[in-house]
Amino acid sequence: MALKAFVVEDNPSIRQGLVDALADLAGIDTSGTATTEQGAVAWLTEPANRWDLAIVDLVLVPGGGSGFGVLRALKDRPPNRKMVVLTGSASPDVRKQCLALGCDGVFDKAMETEALIDYCIALARAQAPGA
Repeated sequence: MALKAFVVEDNPSIRQGLVDALADLAGIDTSGTATTEQGAVAWLTEPANRWDLAIVDLVLVPGGGSGFGVLRALKDRPPNRKMVVLTGSASPDVRKQCLALGCDGVFDKAMETEALIDYCIALARAQAPGA
């Protein structure tokens, strides 16, 4: 069974590109998306929703909260549910803050998108039957 991802990203073209790349390159299905902190937290904390990986942008639509709020709300998630940040503001301080909030990795949109996809491919392989 393919891994299920949830993408928190307010830019439609980045969001769609990420969904497509996850499916095409990593074999990961996207269960849902959100453009706000509130929408993301509501979906990710709903017990009926299945997800294995959440990819979170820190800067969301104006008035839509932030990815930091999503990380804070999901800090105590089960260890098999991974949460990574893909942001345009991955300074050392931001990385440190994300990791302190329980994030499993931080990737810079400008320079580390390929590394994020590599992370996702490795995660999908590790959780594949017989891995």
